[in-house]
Amino acid sequence: MEAVIDVAGLSKSFGGRRVVDDVAIRVERGRICGFLGPNGSGKTTTIRMLCGLLKPDEGQGTCLGYDIIREAPAIKRRVGYMTQRFSLYEDLSIRENLDFMARVHEVRDRRRVVSDALERLKLGERSQQLAGQLSGGWKQRLALAACLMHDPQLLLLDEPTAGVDPKARREFWEEIHALAARGVTILVSTHYMDEAERCHELAYIAYGKLLIAGTAREVIAHSQLVTWTATGEDLFPLAAELKSLPGVAMVVPFGNTLHVSGVDEAALEAALRPYRERPGVTWRRAEPSLEDVFIRMMDHAPDNFEA
Repeated sequence: MEAVIDVAGLSKSFGGRRVVDDVAIRVERGRICGFLGPNGSGKTTTIRMLCGLLKPDEGQGTCLGYDIIREAPAIKRRVGYMTQRFSLYEDLSIRENLDFMARVHEVRDRRRVVSDALERLKLGERSQQLAGQLSGGWKQRLALAACLMHDPQLLLLDEPTAGVDPKARREFWEEIHALAARGVTILVSTHYMDEAERCHELAYIAYGKLLIAGTAREVIAHSQLVTWTATGEDLFPLAAELKSLPGVAMVVPFGNTLHVSGVDEAALEAALRPYRERPGVTWRRAEPSLEDVFIRMMDHAPDNFEA
């Protein structure tokens, strides 16, 4: 299939410190790619290089068929970019903000396009409300409408649902999947593992380096993690004991359940065998979650800010 994003060797340094190091990403048309990584891992810097806002120190590739270095202005005009922070005018109404963005992009039949956007994202009844008076979910909806004004075929969404309630997040993702079904390609950075599972494919980046890319199933399989769950009451003392055992790579609490993981199946089972007869605790073999894999990768990624 046609690649909308196809870059390799992307690197960028600030103040002598490399914050993006030899990153390669390929995303095909109509796909949703989840971009995962801890704060400060280089996700935003990578996104800005893809859309032409930053020039990479090294690397090459194309975005929407345009060279990311030589044809950056053409990319800027054709990409929809939703930033981490709400960046529209809070003293303008919803309609005024959308009309302004349509003017910036020189959209033809501007008034019809604005009206269609208001209707599609269910903003019509609030069209006269000032943007600064909106809740987080409505601001998110307005920001998405604004970056769709010029009908882009690529959306770069930088942590778009941070601080938004679950209902608003679900509605947002329904719209994202509807856009993808129409052929729009989407790269979205997120910290939410339930959102990562909604993506067609994932890319994990940590401290500037791309650790792995693939579908959720491929990422989990590549981790080689083996996971058991322990369910019961007052598991904190048990978690402290398990963390020190050979064969146990990590212990992560989820309410009344512990996820106990390792990379050597035999060693993990041997370590857990004495604990599986404890009264009040139910043990079950489980598939590692994306969060298990994410935490494991973060724990073993070298920090580029360490001296």
